[in-house]
Amino acid sequence: MTRTTLDQVARAAGGRVIAALAARYRNLDLAEDSFAEACARAAEVWPKQDEPKDPAAWLYRVADRFALDTIRRRKTRERLKPDPPAPPPTAEDVMLDDEGLIPDERLRLIFVCCHPAVAAEARVALTLRLVCGLSTAEIAQAFLLPEPTMAQRLVRAKRKIADAGVPFEIPGKDAWHARLDSVLSTLEVAYASAHADAAGAGPHAGFATEILDLTRVLAELLPEEAEALALAALVRYAEARRPARLDELGAMVPLSEQDPSLWRRPLIHAAESYLRVAAACSPSGPRSLQAAIHSAWCARRSTADPLPWPTVLSLYDALLQVQDSPIVRLNRAVAVAEVAGPRAGLDEVAALDGVAMDGFAPYHAVRADLLARVGRRDEARAAYDRVLSLQPPPAERLWLERRRATLGA
Repeated sequence: MTRTTLDQVARAAGGRVIAALAARYRNLDLAEDSFAEACARAAEVWPKQDEPKDPAAWLYRVADRFALDTIRRRKTRERLKPDPPAPPPTAEDVMLDDEGLIPDERLRLIFVCCHPAVAAEARVALTLRLVCGLSTAEIAQAFLLPEPTMAQRLVRAKRKIADAGVPFEIPGKDAWHARLDSVLSTLEVAYASAHADAAGAGPHAGFATEILDLTRVLAELLPEEAEALALAALVRYAEARRPARLDELGAMVPLSEQDPSLWRRPLIHAAESYLRVAAACSPSGPRSLQAAIHSAWCARRSTADPLPWPTVLSLYDALLQVQDSPIVRLNRAVAVAEVAGPRAGLDEVAALDGVAMDGFAPYHAVRADLLARVGRRDEARAAYDRVLSLQPPPAERLWLERRRATLGA
C-alpha cells in the first residue's frame, strides 16, 4: 500500500477512529496520540505486507492497543478504565461501519468538543481538529488567524475538557441549545473544506457526503430548529451544483457561469423542503439567509434565465445585519459589483482588512477581477499573482491562470 493510500484512509477514517477512542477512554489527547501512532505504524508495516482487508479497522485496533499500553505505562488503569466491551456488534464494528451509527458517534464527539466549558472561540476549532482531521494550519486559515494562535487555543480547549471532567456523551435536549451554534458552525467549516476544491479531489472532499448525512441526522433530531434545517438545505443546494463546477478541460466554472441543467434537481427539491420549514420557524437566522441565497441561484433552470444578483444583494444586506464578518462582506462585494458596478464593488473590498485577509485566496481573486474590470491592469496582475502563490487547487488554478492570461504580461 502506498503512502498516498494510507493518507486517504487516515483522512477518511480518522474522525471515526478518534471518536471511538475518545468515547472509550474519555481522553482526547490519548485518542489523538493513539491514532497518530497507528498511522505511523501503518506507514512502516503496510508497504511490507498485503494490504489489510479493512484498513480503517486495522488502524482502530492498533490505536486501541497503543492506548491500553499507554494507560498501563502511566499506571492509571483505574482512573482511565475503558468502558466494558459492547455486545455484538462490537464497538469497532459500529464505529467503522458506514451503514451503522457513524453519524451518532461523530455527533457525540462534536457535542463534547462544543461543551460550554470550552471557550466559544475554540469549540469549532477543536471539533474540526479531532473529528474532521483538519490541520491546525487549515483551521487557522478558515478563521483568518495566525497558526500559533490557533495552536494555543486547541491546547487550552483540550485541557479545559479534561479539567472540567466533561462527560463523553450527547447531552439531554435541554442542554443542546447552548452548544448548537458551535455544532452547526463546525459542520459549516467542514463542508466548506470539502467544497473548496471544485474537482472534488482535495484532501477533505470526502466530508461532503458525511456532512449531508450529519445534517440530515441533526434535522431529524431538531425538526423545529431553523438553523439546523437551514444548514441541511444549504449543503444540499451546494452539492446539487457539483456536476457543473468543472468545464471540459477541468477548470473551475464560477456559479454565475454554470449550466443549471446539469444541477441535481432531487437535491435541490430536498433543500427546498428543508428551507420552507426553516423559514416558517425563523426566516432571518444567518444560515436561513445563506440558504435563501443558494435558493435564489438554484431557482434557475437554464443559462437563459436571468442571474439573481439583485435578490442576492438584498439577502446579503440582511445577512450582514445578523452576521457581520469579513467573508460575508467579501461575498456581498461581489453582488454589489454586479448590481452597482465594479467600482462600487471594489470600494467594498478596499474597506476590508487586507492584512488579515492576505492568506485568504478568494479575497485576492475577487480583488483581481474587480481591478481588471475597472482597467487597473497592473494591480490586477499582481493580485492574480498573489492568489496563485497561495497554491489553489488545480481546477481553481487553471481558471485563475486563464483570467491572468487575459491581462497580458
